[in-house]
Amino acid sequence: MYMPSNAIDVKVFDGAGTIILNRPDYGNALTRSMVQQLIEAIDDLYLEKRVRAIIITGAGDSFSAGADVGEMQVSQDSEAPEEDWGSDAADFRDLVVRMMEITKPIIAAVNGPAVSAGAALVAAADIVVASERATIGVPDARHGMVAGLATPLIAFRIGAGQAARMMLTGATLDAAEAHRIGLFHELAPDDLVWARAMEVAKQCAAGAPEAIQLSKRLVNETLGEELATQLASGAVMAATARTTEAASEGIKALLEGRPPEWK
Repeated sequence: MYMPSNAIDVKVFDGAGTIILNRPDYGNALTRSMVQQLIEAIDDLYLEKRVRAIIITGAGDSFSAGADVGEMQVSQDSEAPEEDWGSDAADFRDLVVRMMEITKPIIAAVNGPAVSAGAALVAAADIVVASERATIGVPDARHGMVAGLATPLIAFRIGAGQAARMMLTGATLDAAEAHRIGLFHELAPDDLVWARAMEVAKQCAAGAPEAIQLSKRLVNETLGEELATQLASGAVMAATARTTEAASEGIKALLEGRPPEWK
């Protein structure tokens, strides 16, 4: 059961449930509790009969800046950091798997930057409507880390070549480029992203519920039958990368607002 939270806001309107990542002062960075609340909110909306589609968006000017860096540093300094890293990766894997498992359409309304874990949420959604000023990227390697969950999802959506380009360069793609390669399906004016996502939700609702459910299973279970294994491996790689000196330096550099110094 979803527990109300200031960081996750859930609204139901006209047959669609909207989940809002609500930490605008922190770029909607995801804390551990937010990941759990997202799973609970998605499950609740899945069980709500009047909800035919689910929209995920961000408050303010960002979709999501990824995992909360402050929590990363706390874990890095703890007595048993490996447990935290493994748990974080497994919990986030559970979230994106759940997004793909539930048989109601999930629409990402990308209203600003979607970075690292934020990019994974976008790629786990079935349909993506993005603002013309939205951006997306997986710069994890630039911070000594591995985008273990975003990369398999991006590869599933648009191919391994594009996923490799994004992961290895760490480059941020603007909305036009993300749309060109198929990561963003539609672009909309900044102030109309959620409204367009609602229109898409209504288009999905025009289909028979059973047919929509089977169609989503066809895509994610049949065409993506190896994805769950890839995500499990990616979670292990993401957690393993956090054990390195490079990750420690990358996180410290992020918090200090400076370029990392690799040895």
